[in-house]
Amino acid sequence: MPAASEPTARPTGSRPASPADATAPEPAADLGDSPSAPNDNSPRSRRWRRGAVHATDIPTATDPGATALPREPGRGHHRAATTASRPVGDAARRPRVDPPVGRRPAAPVGPPGGPELDGTDDPPEQPTHRRAALVALAAAATASAAALVAGLLSWSPEPADPAETARPLTAAEAERLAALRVTNQRDVRAGVRVTLGAGGGRTELVGWVDWARPLVYLDVGGPGAGAERGLVQGTASALLVRPDPAATPTPAPPPLVPPDDRWRLRELPAGRGLPAVRDLLLGLGTARVDPPRPEARWLRRETVDGVPVDVLQAPLPALESAGSAPDRRPRLWVDRDARLHRLAGWLPDGTPVTVELARSDRPTLRPVDALGGRPGLPRALSDAEADRLARLPARLRAAGGATLTVTAPSADLRGSGWVSWAGSAAYLSIVAADDAGRRTLVRARPGSVARLVVPAEGAAAPPLPAPAGLVRAVGRPPGDDVERLVDAALRGTASAVPAAAAVRIRDDRVADRTVDVIEVRGRLRWWIDRSGLPRRLELRTARGVWVQLDLAPGRVPVLPGAERPVRKPAKRR
Repeated sequence: MPAASEPTARPTGSRPASPADATAPEPAADLGDSPSAPNDNSPRSRRWRRGAVHATDIPTATDPGATALPREPGRGHHRAATTASRPVGDAARRPRVDPPVGRRPAAPVGPPGGPELDGTDDPPEQPTHRRAALVALAAAATASAAALVAGLLSWSPEPADPAETARPLTAAEAERLAALRVTNQRDVRAGVRVTLGAGGGRTELVGWVDWARPLVYLDVGGPGAGAERGLVQGTASALLVRPDPAATPTPAPPPLVPPDDRWRLRELPAGRGLPAVRDLLLGLGTARVDPPRPEARWLRRETVDGVPVDVLQAPLPALESAGSAPDRRPRLWVDRDARLHRLAGWLPDGTPVTVELARSDRPTLRPVDALGGRPGLPRALSDAEADRLARLPARLRAAGGATLTVTAPSADLRGSGWVSWAGSAAYLSIVAADDAGRRTLVRARPGSVARLVVPAEGAAAPPLPAPAGLVRAVGRPPGDDVERLVDAALRGTASAVPAAAAVRIRDDRVADRTVDVIEVRGRLRWWIDRSGLPRRLELRTARGVWVQLDLAPGRVPVLPGAERPVRKPAKRR
């Protein structure tokens, strides 16, 4: 068959035939049967089908410029087996046909004017180079892995900046923060552990806070406690201390029944030390929900003693004077029930403070007598109690008098002497703790008090007869707490107290007798035994501290300034 009517055989994947191909001379042999043509499964066949070599790029026997090159054994599949000069004749006039889209054009057999890239000039392959490169890559990978592991083991996270994690509170978190202090008030009490300061100068306090009374009861220790080591009880208006320099440095929970001696009122600057801790603890409870705090922030979630909590940063009333800067606001560990578990912040003077709350440690606290004594259940007087209170003036006059002992923690002093209800007078000697070398003699009448300071010599009881200077001294109205308390004892014989003005606080024991503690108008307390005689009289001071006057009814000596009973003349017979 003529060449013009019979198409030239092409491998699969070659470019389509053009009209010029119909006039192209027929190749000397079929490429598919040629020893150099790849079969369908050989690598070269696959490269052929991908378009790496085109049929028109392979010279044929009819091309006068074609020179057949023998294929090098073992390397013929890497490069073309022939090289050709510029095509002539009809082949030179054939138009160039671009390969289909997606196929790369055939690589030229050799650059014009350059050496023939037939593979004869290629250096022989060196298997050792590849093996060395693989070994080097493996060594580099091993070294990188070792460095990564070492870095992970030695890496430690930097402290997170609160500003990076802080966000505004959600509505639920804002509600819990607003209800935090109300929740404390409803829970009534909690155990506390307070750390004040840091390092070797820190002070540690362990005890309880009662938000309902309110009252704090703490044992003070730690390396920085100094003279404050001992027991502390405080209310919103008063702070009583019982120093104990011999106590161990490590604090422990104080005894539930506090000692009844050596308590004294401590006057300390507000905003620092024990008063600041007292204000902080009591300030954590309130009867009303706090207003919203738009400046509050949520920091993170933690677990405290197995309880999930949210760490919030928000101002507190007791610590607001420490500064309004965001980084000085306290952090609060609050659980889902709006219960506070931990607090960390700064006191108004800038001292760091940490408070740990033990929510399950809630014993009933007993204030010392100077702060009101054991709590009771105030109620109206029974008929028997009201009758004993109404008969009190008559029984005082019948008793004649009593030996008295004064305890005044508010002034840190003690006194002893006598009161005569029959003679409407009192006489006692008072010694202040900070001035043991002197004592003050006091002569009292209802509404009038005279004083004389003398050296502290002899017994604690006032001397008899009374010094002439005291007898001649001009009286004045009662001035301090002790003088007002003695004056109240003298006026007990004036008139009966109406039952409607009194409440029964509790029963108690004093001088081995059971008594009813009856409070009159919230200011005076009579401790009356079941026989109707008083065993103690207490007066509430402006600081909320109770001054005590213990009474032992019985015979008393003739007191200076006492009224002499007027004897009625005998009837003549």
